[in-house]
Amino acid sequence: MSDKNPFDPALFRPEAISPETKGINDFIIQAFGNLPEWWEIGAQTVREARAKGEGGFPPLPKSPRAKVIEIAGKGGHKVPLRIIAPDNPRGVYLHIHGGGWVLGASDQQDPMLERIADNAGLAVVSVEYRLAPENPYPAGPDDCETAALWLVENAQKEFGTDRLTIGGESAGGHLSAVTLLRMRDRHGYTGFKGANLVFGAFDMAMTPSQKHFGNERLVLRTVDIQQFGDAFLPPEFDRRDPDISPLYANLKDMPPALFTVGTRDALVDDTLFMYGRWVGAGREAELGVYPGGAHGFIAFPGEIARTANERIDAFLKRVTG
Repeated sequence: MSDKNPFDPALFRPEAISPETKGINDFIIQAFGNLPEWWEIGAQTVREARAKGEGGFPPLPKSPRAKVIEIAGKGGHKVPLRIIAPDNPRGVYLHIHGGGWVLGASDQQDPMLERIADNAGLAVVSVEYRLAPENPYPAGPDDCETAALWLVENAQKEFGTDRLTIGGESAGGHLSAVTLLRMRDRHGYTGFKGANLVFGAFDMAMTPSQKHFGNERLVLRTVDIQQFGDAFLPPEFDRRDPDISPLYANLKDMPPALFTVGTRDALVDDTLFMYGRWVGAGREAELGVYPGGAHGFIAFPGEIARTANERIDAFLKRVTG
């Protein structure tokens, strides 16, 4: 990965992919190859399997350090927040998990949240937002907005700091960008110190890389993106509405951002395009492009995951001062 020129064409060529990364991708294709389709067996069935550590992603232990609180959401809904915090945190990281707005949970990446808490010195607050298709748009974004508002009002009292950051992976990257825009436009809040946007989906109308990726089971295929999008978004909504596709938003007053993506990710265009728009709005942004990285690559042990995660930790530590 090149820090100097993230648009270096050499990063996107097959010869840039290391043998280790090729091996990881072969493992991913094999691990995901025989998994049933969630839309055929039901989202809840897949959620229960993931909760048991079954499926393509490595099973991860739960943190004994985590605690869960509930806050009041819209319409009387309670929003659980999973908190992993060091002593005397320097700031707060509002984390939004991935899973295509349909799968995933706030307790399925505890080692990552512990790592960020320890390496960046942040209180990590992960949102258990409502999932589609049972709770389609705008339920999930509403819950993330609720969590952000709660932190603006309570972080100093709860954690001794009001230095807020935000971020997430895949659908969590999308929801992080949506939350930043809602906080600016609905509440006049532009105080986030940084955004960690990891292989996010920023165009629900589908970027070229989404449309053309095909059926190779490197975690996320074109058909998966289509199915997740249809579950999350009722058909009456405009998929290029900025509250749905933040790529089309006015990005003024956005915080410094770190964008992370692998070149073998169906969402690679989303990151490249969003990074360009962030910079085009005069905002600070960094771009990490990792040769051969599949969607979700930071969860699979290897050199590119280690490098990307170290950069994420350093970014979050730096922006919180």
